[in-house]
Amino acid sequence: MPVIVQDYKWEQTDSAVFVSVPLKGMSASQVDVFSTDEYLKVRFPPFLFEAFLFAPVEDDKSTATIKKGEMLFTLQKRSKEMWSHLTVKHGMSDKETLKDLRLRAIQAAQEKAVARSKAKAEKVQEEKKYTLDTMMKLEDEERATIQKMKAGERNRAAAELEAWKMQQSAREEEEAGRRRKQAKESERMTEEQRSRKPGLPSLPKSSQTTRAVQQEKRADLPAPRSSGAIKIHFTPRVFPTALRESRVPEEEEWLKKQAEIRRGGVCADLHEFEDLSEEERNPDWLKEKGDKLFVAGNYQAAINVYDLALRLNGKIPALYSNRAACHLKMRNLHKAIEDSSKALELLTPPVADNAGARMKAHVRRGTAFCELELYVEGLQDYQAALKIDPGNSALQADTQKIRATIQGGSETSKT
Repeated sequence: MPVIVQDYKWEQTDSAVFVSVPLKGMSASQVDVFSTDEYLKVRFPPFLFEAFLFAPVEDDKSTATIKKGEMLFTLQKRSKEMWSHLTVKHGMSDKETLKDLRLRAIQAAQEKAVARSKAKAEKVQEEKKYTLDTMMKLEDEERATIQKMKAGERNRAAAELEAWKMQQSAREEEEAGRRRKQAKESERMTEEQRSRKPGLPSLPKSSQTTRAVQQEKRADLPAPRSSGAIKIHFTPRVFPTALRESRVPEEEEWLKKQAEIRRGGVCADLHEFEDLSEEERNPDWLKEKGDKLFVAGNYQAAINVYDLALRLNGKIPALYSNRAACHLKMRNLHKAIEDSSKALELLTPPVADNAGARMKAHVRRGTAFCELELYVEGLQDYQAALKIDPGNSALQADTQKIRATIQGGSETSKT
């Protein structure tokens, strides 16, 4: 059962009613207000204030505010008059009558909400229609502008074409006049030749000599050379760097080491591995299996697989580097440092082909040093990795953190 609030206050003028309802220490988020022209309810469990107003008010013009622990209502009267009471409930005890009044208030509020929603929908529809009309008007104006521009372009193109035709006609007339003039000149010269003695005139002696020299020169020239294609073969290089930037001896030494590793295992006695299958005797296959176990989070099983691969071939740097990553996950920090160092020892000489592997080994050893709080040694490894890949933003951030830790420790020790 709700607790009915009785200690409310109200005042009035001929045009407004002022009601103050104490909130009993409740916050604004706990207060629920419902109002119509004839009904007012404030609910903040377990308290309830309910008023069936003495006369109708203008609910749309009324206001409600919360100030200093009170709910203040300003209700605008529909007609200017003084009320004898705030509510019609005063002196009434008929529950059915009160229930009918409450239902009528709720129904009126629902009808008002429906009307408001309908009005809002009509307003939205009108705004959409206005927007659509405006867009259509703008599109019409834009279309008219485009048509006007097209008409202007057509007129300009037609004028240019007409001017070009006139120029062509003038040129053709000029050319025709020139040809007529040449024909007349030729006809005149023909008439003059006819008036002379019969027979063709001979060429001047100098012209005959020049023509004979040109014919002799053409006879001495060799025949045109037949076409063909020259094939050029380039020696392929293993390393991506240009030859002028490469350290050829170091690259050749690295290739030789890789070839020695791939020629076969370095294990002295393989009798202990007779029970293994052909795949299980392949260090590359074991490395892939160990990598999958590492990704799955089974670090101890991955270490066991890397151990077997190293017993078969102990000169593969990736096996030591990947086993170091497993030891890091299992907090075997000294073993991680040992395996990373062995990987770096095998990744010599430093060339472009093993740059990525060297960077990973430096980062793993540096991480292990930092976990052991050997920050200076860790910083050296991170700086070496950053020298290999200067543009790596993650490496830059980690290096800066380690440097800040060292500087912070130095300042603490000085204090």
